[in-house]
Amino acid sequence: MKLKILFSFIVVLLLVNTSDSFSEELVLYTNSKVYSPAHNLQVYGNGLSEENLIIRVFAPDESIAKFDQITTDGDGSFNYALLTWPEPSTDFPYGTYTVEVISTEQNGASQKIDIKFSSSTDLLDVTVERFVNTLVFAPETAAISQPIRVFVQTTSDGLLIGNEPSKLLGSTHVHLPSGISVPLSNSFKTLHQGLYYVDYTPIEEGTHVFHVVAFSQGTTSHGSAATNVLSQDLGGISDQIIKLNSILDETSDELETLKSEIEGFDNTLDYASSQIDENIGTFALSAKSISESSAQLNALLLPIIASVGLIVALQIAILARRR
Repeated sequence: MKLKILFSFIVVLLLVNTSDSFSEELVLYTNSKVYSPAHNLQVYGNGLSEENLIIRVFAPDESIAKFDQITTDGDGSFNYALLTWPEPSTDFPYGTYTVEVISTEQNGASQKIDIKFSSSTDLLDVTVERFVNTLVFAPETAAISQPIRVFVQTTSDGLLIGNEPSKLLGSTHVHLPSGISVPLSNSFKTLHQGLYYVDYTPIEEGTHVFHVVAFSQGTTSHGSAATNVLSQDLGGISDQIIKLNSILDETSDELETLKSEIEGFDNTLDYASSQIDENIGTFALSAKSISESSAQLNALLLPIIASVGLIVALQIAILARRR
């Protein structure tokens, strides 16, 4: 019985060692690091004898651009023309690609190599590096206790990347005005590959800084945006602005009415002024006529008054003689 147990243990050790040696027997190379259109992508290396290998090419946005399956030779070697690079397009844009070979017999062992698809094959001008860019879009102002929505975009070589936000944005957090940080890693939702959003309700007044950390294929990228949180409800401020605009509109209408009335009053003043001028002229003519009439009347009255005075004097003389 003990011999059987010992034998089983030895078999297990041999299997473990064999699988370890298998994982070390998978080797992958490419004929270049940088490619341009019309160049061939040649993959070669070693695996197990007559082993089925899966070869995949991942585009910069992590989608599979090429998929093939090959079988190694009797000595385990392989040399395969995987593809001829086409002209750049939305399916094959310039950028960093990943070639992966997967063993179907060595416990799923795999090997990866990053290559560059560029307009030039000069290594001095083109480096085989992966650049991840992260953009954060947050509102400039918000109200306390009112939810806001923050958007995140992640790209590599100009293409949207990422699928699972909890893994891609696992270290994302927001810095509060009080100095503490609140993690947001499990709060993001996916709009589209590479486009994510999170709904956040601020509980403090002041500046909130959203710090987004994206991690993709061993590359880290940072992005941030700030939101100033106010104590007032933005909806109330909007209502006050609308009310003020309404009052201004009413005031403007009243000013237009007053302006039209003033214009009518100006016309009335002009008419009254012209009438006064006409009346003054009429008064002047009337005064002149009165003056002339007065002179004629004086000329008529003086003889009469003189005659009356003479008669009175004669009467007084006659009375005096009789006495």
